[in-house]
Amino acid sequence: MSRRKHSTLTEEDEPELDISSLIDVCFLLLIYFMVTATIQPRESDIGLQLPSSAASSVPSDLEPMLVEVQDDGSVIVNNDEKMDLGASGPKRDLPLLQQRLETYKLGAEAGGAEALVQVAVRGEAPQQSVVDVLNCLVGVGIDKVTFTDFQE
Repeated sequence: MSRRKHSTLTEEDEPELDISSLIDVCFLLLIYFMVTATIQPRESDIGLQLPSSAASSVPSDLEPMLVEVQDDGSVIVNNDEKMDLGASGPKRDLPLLQQRLETYKLGAEAGGAEALVQVAVRGEAPQQSVVDVLNCLVGVGIDKVTFTDFQE
């Protein structure tokens, strides 16, 4: 009768992988990317002044500029000047609107008044178009902005 050998398996050392240095490298990369990342300001970081409830004692000689955002995202200034159809490029610029706002602000400053802008938005207008208009206002330096009902 053949005898079956019962061999005892010798416990060989299991290969181990020391990952402590790998963890150190991961943390160093994380710190590197956090330090070198550029932070873009959000729209909520833009400081706009809300109008006060009290009426101004001195009436302004300068009429506020009316900026309308249409359903298709186009921008109309003062009911007759068509501006950019929509923002384009990585920064979503509106060059015609920005140029018109700069002219308006310079005229207001020359007359000793503050530049006042009213923004009217159609119901189906894209939100990104409104944000693009607000970004143009901030880029020019106009901070007196009022949202109004759309007037036809």
